[in-house]
Amino acid sequence: MVAPDFLPPDLRVPSRQEVAGLMMRWLQPLVIGGEVRTCPGCGAYRDWIVFCMRDDSIWLRCRAGHDTKEPGLDAAWYNRNSGPVDRFHPTPEEGLRHLGH
Repeated sequence: MVAPDFLPPDLRVPSRQEVAGLMMRWLQPLVIGGEVRTCPGCGAYRDWIVFCMRDDSIWLRCRAGHDTKEPGLDAAWYNRNSGPVDRFHPTPEEGLRHLGH
């Protein structure tokens, strides 16, 4: 006899393999290695969306929608600075809308 799962499927948190990554807003200037990070596309220096992807790479998106890989940050930095995950979205676009971008 197989025991049923502890939680019903609608209450389970998606596994890391089921999500493309995590994202959070970073409103203040982002300082990496003592320098304020600016968007190479438009020069923005605040109000970022920080993505931590499944492969642990970090990407930044400015308000204008420019995406930039950020080698100066890693998943450990993201985990130290992000709050608890409060919501999962079926697409990155829906997540961005939820965060106001």
